Amino acid sequence: MVPVRGPATCAPRGGSTLTFSTVHGYRRAYRITGEGPAVLLIHGVGATSAQWEDCIAALARRHTVLAPDLLGHGDSAKPRADYSVAAYANGLRDLLGVLGIDRVTLVGHSFGGGVAMQFAYQFPERVDRLVLVSTGGVGRQVTPILRAATLPGAGLALGLLKVPGARWQIGAFIRTLQLLDTGLGVDAADLVNVVDALPDQSSRAAFTRTLRAVADWRGQVITMLDRCYLVQGIPTLLVWGDRDSVLPVAHAHLAHQAMPGSRLEIFPGAGHFPHHTDPARFVRLLEDFIATTTPGDWSVEQWRELLRAGRPEEEHAPAVARAYSKASERSAT
Repeated sequence: MVPVRGPATCAPRGGSTLTFSTVHGYRRAYRITGEGPAVLLIHGVGATSAQWEDCIAALARRHTVLAPDLLGHGDSAKPRADYSVAAYANGLRDLLGVLGIDRVTLVGHSFGGGVAMQFAYQFPERVDRLVLVSTGGVGRQVTPILRAATLPGAGLALGLLKVPGARWQIGAFIRTLQLLDTGLGVDAADLVNVVDALPDQSSRAAFTRTLRAVADWRGQVITMLDRCYLVQGIPTLLVWGDRDSVLPVAHAHLAHQAMPGSRLEIFPGAGHFPHHTDPARFVRLLEDFIATTTPGDWSVEQWRELLRAGRPEEEHAPAVARAYSKASERSAT
């Protein structure tokens, strides 16, 4: 059993329990349940820990499951602060310290995948396994909706989506997309849930700051491909939906190619939220991955050797570089 320490209060929400701790003077909200090796679930930008509710109870049968609301999201504090992936990785490290959790299997979705990769880069000694679900940080391509959300005035536009009557229009638009069987139609309802998780100006401001840390009007501005070779020794699983309208499934194959030894699982018919489309399958896949892999074995010596050797230039590396360059060119046009 993983020990849990630190001051906390509880409050019911959405069929599960939120717990609160103060870290560096800011309130951090999180869901924690179960016993056993720890699994840390990291949601995407604009979302909350509630995104994982379909998976938490099943995973908690064999694991301690921790699903935080990232700073600036959900019921956590929303200060004017650093919302970079590195800052989020540091914040998660400190929350784990408060809770007395030493090592985790990291599961990150979308922006949360980028945070998980950054955590694994900064604190490899604390990572048992890495699971990236429709992760960001692979290529520049990203849905125009999120690129538009980085523009000046985006916060005001998000606020207009909350005015009376807007919800009906959004619902009609979603139904049209679904009838047309578009990729965006697959993801539209979940994307609207992200908007619903931004009830006030402070939430919308934190959302735009977070998004602008990783993207602009041309697409994603950060990449994990230059350092992902450093996860050698950490079992890695990539999960994607083949109809992802936010981050194209081509990014899954690119990441898989850049991370030797990684596993890749594509969910047919799923969009950007495969863990919502088929949570039972996702939980089975995750539990099998944990059961059939040994925790990452990290050492200072190995880390130094990898850094000194640099990114591999043979075999897959040139192809990865060319593919990333082409993807970047396409997204810029």
